Amino acid sequence: MLLTLAGPAAQALEAVPRWLVLHPHWVWLTVALPLAGFLINGKLAIAASGPVPLLPPKLAQRITEMVRRYQHGIVTVVGTGVLLAAFVVSLMLFLGFQFLDTQSAYVLRLWSWIPVGRFQVDMALQVDQLSLVMLLVVTGVGSLIHLFSVGYMREDPGYARYFAYLNLFIAFMLVLVLGSSFLVMFIGWEGVGLCSYLLIGFWFEDKANSDAGKKAFLVNRIGDVGFMIAMFMIWTTVGSLDFSTVLRELPAAVPVGGALITAITMFLFLGATGKSAQIPLYVWLPDAMAGPTPVSALIHAATMVTAGVYLVARTGVLFAMAPISSTIVAGVGVVTALFAASMALRQYDIKKVLAYSTISQLGYMFLGVGTGAFAAGIFHLITHAFFKALLFLGAGSVIHAMHHAYHEVHSSEDAQDMRNMGGLRKAMPWTTVLMWIAALAIAGMPLSGFFSKDEILAYAFGRGHDNPVFYLYYVLGIVTALMTAFYMARLMAMTFHGKSRTGADAEPYLHEAPWIMTGPLVVLGILTVFGGMINLPTWAGGHHWLQSWLLPITATAEMYLRPELPHGTTEYVLIGLALTAALVGLVAGYRLTVGQTIVPARDAPEERGFWKVLYHKYYVDELYDAVIVRPLILFSQRFLWKGVDTRVVDGVFVNGSAGISRFLGQIGSRFQTGQLGFYVLLFVLGALWILRAMVGGG
Repeated sequence: MLLTLAGPAAQALEAVPRWLVLHPHWVWLTVALPLAGFLINGKLAIAASGPVPLLPPKLAQRITEMVRRYQHGIVTVVGTGVLLAAFVVSLMLFLGFQFLDTQSAYVLRLWSWIPVGRFQVDMALQVDQLSLVMLLVVTGVGSLIHLFSVGYMREDPGYARYFAYLNLFIAFMLVLVLGSSFLVMFIGWEGVGLCSYLLIGFWFEDKANSDAGKKAFLVNRIGDVGFMIAMFMIWTTVGSLDFSTVLRELPAAVPVGGALITAITMFLFLGATGKSAQIPLYVWLPDAMAGPTPVSALIHAATMVTAGVYLVARTGVLFAMAPISSTIVAGVGVVTALFAASMALRQYDIKKVLAYSTISQLGYMFLGVGTGAFAAGIFHLITHAFFKALLFLGAGSVIHAMHHAYHEVHSSEDAQDMRNMGGLRKAMPWTTVLMWIAALAIAGMPLSGFFSKDEILAYAFGRGHDNPVFYLYYVLGIVTALMTAFYMARLMAMTFHGKSRTGADAEPYLHEAPWIMTGPLVVLGILTVFGGMINLPTWAGGHHWLQSWLLPITATAEMYLRPELPHGTTEYVLIGLALTAALVGLVAGYRLTVGQTIVPARDAPEERGFWKVLYHKYYVDELYDAVIVRPLILFSQRFLWKGVDTRVVDGVFVNGSAGISRFLGQIGSRFQTGQLGFYVLLFVLGALWILRAMVGGG
């Protein structure tokens, strides 16, 4: 079904073929396509693992051999094809919605899901300005990561299983961003949590990998409790979980700044801290590096970790009505940004550096939405998806080359340690240039990342006129920007510049990745350079297109907070400070790294002083282990297991009931004498007792 255009919008689209414009009714295809990919690839993974049941043995064996022979090609076509098709559908939906006469949300009701009295929940998808932006990011960047995975996972025996999980991950993420109610969103919310567990622990034969998957799953469940409590409170207040109803009626039902709205938003934010890895629930994300590198790119750039930011932006009206909550959101965001950036300063695993940079950049996004600059927060979410996907996939190319080189010469365990790299620019020129583009973007040079991060910092400074604490947030944001530039320059210098530390025997095996892997890097590099144009500020010749596009979603929230960008001299001073922080950090990080003597990891001395604290991530994991994990295990073992389970459940109920049954059986056995006269006597006595009872009752 094609959308009929009318008015000025029709004139603007005269040159666009009608078949490129798709009605929002077809949004279900974006979810159905990756879900179909999961079902097909999952079936192939199962079929290749053994004979097909319920078939004659010879036929089952032939089918299994055929599947194994053509599995790789089928999985590749299906796994990547469904995502590319979903991206094309998303573009067509975007064109169709952009030129609708009405800009209100379009809700596609699929079926009635939970019709229980007043509790009515439809399985429905919502198409509006915000969900369309997320749709394009998830399917677009996700498609590039799927293509990269073809080369990266080519030799893995779990190739079909990998793509099945990856397709399912995307399907659940699309349910999350398209859900028309909190409960439908929660399906996707829990689904991406499940898929993160499956993908982080993909190589589950290694205990460290399976533990990392369990850690991500359990930590996210803590945040999910907050999300559920918020849903209970919302339904109790307005009797609905639909976004349109809640965002319309809840502001009229509760006072601005009251205890109820503050509690609801804080519980929602607890859920957001789990998914988007903010203090204190950030600890799962660095360990998520245990999965394949494309999985890290997908989780960190386009899907799971953006869910919390999306939730706050989607419910922006509620957060705007709770100024205490908004201030806390911004504060937790900027403190997390600074905290994570400091830990990245002294990490040597290339993926761990990028993991902490993700936590830090997510902190900037929460600073934006907490300040009330919801469009700026989403803007940084988009640009971050571009340059962080490029950084992770670039790191994947490096690891791919290092793994093959070290497999021939050294232990593959050291393939991710930057102390074992150096000088890779000669062997990997494409990856070097493209990763430098992403590094400059995240550092704050005038590429996509600069415009989005600078806008967040400017809005934070502007809010300082109403609430001076935002001046402190701005200062912390600038310091974080300086540290970000420093650790990214350090990463690039240790990896691609200086003397090679791979060893002369390994250098011949170092090479650029195949084009199925390098091609997506090139596309992401272009997006990283030009992605900022979607919301270019007026001083740079732009018109804040993204901000105008999201206005129907953010307008009501902005009425409460009224965020404003500084103008005139103040604006240019802030731009100058941001650029200065980026330049100082880049120069210092590069020169200090190249100027020092770096030795391979196996010969490196132990960290000392405060560097040791940063290297061990402030010992937060050890603190959690000592304060929470071990006492919980001890409580579970001594009280729940040995006390409740063994003594009460087993001792009283299981063994006790068995003992009572045995005792009664022993008593009953005394009456089994084998003497007929004794049985007749018992029969007569029983009959007399019954007769007496009947006569007495009469």
